[in-house]
Amino acid sequence: MSQSPKQLRVFVVDDEDVIVSSLAMILRFQGGFHATSFTDPLKALQAAHAELPDLLITDVVMPQMSGIDLAIQLRGVCPDCKVLLFSGSASTADLLEAARVTGYTFELLSKPVHPADLLASIRTLTEGAQTLSPQELRSGL
Repeated sequence: MSQSPKQLRVFVVDDEDVIVSSLAMILRFQGGFHATSFTDPLKALQAAHAELPDLLITDVVMPQMSGIDLAIQLRGVCPDCKVLLFSGSASTADLLEAARVTGYTFELLSKPVHPADLLASIRTLTEGAQTLSPQELRSGL
């Protein structure tokens, strides 16, 4: 008899409410994750002290703090938390390079992101191996 896998706790952060709400719904209903959404990265960081996330999915460019800074600070609270960044901004490459220089490497998806690509990237990041290709996932959506 197999035991059901632990439901991953995912924090989704974007300063645009419609984006963060949509991503959280996709993660809950299509991915089976326990997703909590935040439009304020400082509130996400504060919440991480109460319940440690397994995965942080965050926009890079936000007014209060960059998603990269959020990821670095969150890793201070939760070193095992996986991070997946997404961005529609061309300036992201410089921010990622600055993080790499200080020893942080993060996965990056470009906006807009198809739900199947998002779920495939999460599975790859959290399981270490891609179980289904984005095309296989898309055919099921």
